[in-house]
Amino acid sequence: MQSRYELFATSISCIYHDIQKIERVEMAKYGLKGPHAHCLLTMSRYPGGITAARLCELCEKDKAAISRTLSELKQAGMVQRDMPGGVRYRAALTLTSRGKAAADAVCRRAQLAVEQAGAGLEDDRREVFYQVLGLIAENLHTICKNGLKEGESNAC
Repeated sequence: MQSRYELFATSISCIYHDIQKIERVEMAKYGLKGPHAHCLLTMSRYPGGITAARLCELCEKDKAAISRTLSELKQAGMVQRDMPGGVRYRAALTLTSRGKAAADAVCRRAQLAVEQAGAGLEDDRREVFYQVLGLIAENLHTICKNGLKEGESNAC
């Protein structure tokens, strides 16, 4: 019999790989890669601009990954850096009109994917699912930060 850990880890891994595949397919329409999707969607929530450091936090990506993604998005004409007074450090990044159009299209496709992935799930169960998922994410984050607490477990 499969343990809860195996079921959980395998399910999460499969979901993550499927999300990456959907992102790759959708972003290919713009000549971009999958990781650009999350960045575009996050930036679209900040029309006044967002710093690269804040984008790292919100996307839960390291500085190098965000820097690479932003560079590619700038090259594609989707992102611009607002540098009042020529100061690059902590300059706000904003979407260009092309970037906004791409983010809007990706947002619509992401909503469609989420709706189809949750087909057959009643609203009350969906609400509980997201509460539970959020709690598990928080608990795992705490474990990663503080380590596992010692204790006995019979399940394996």
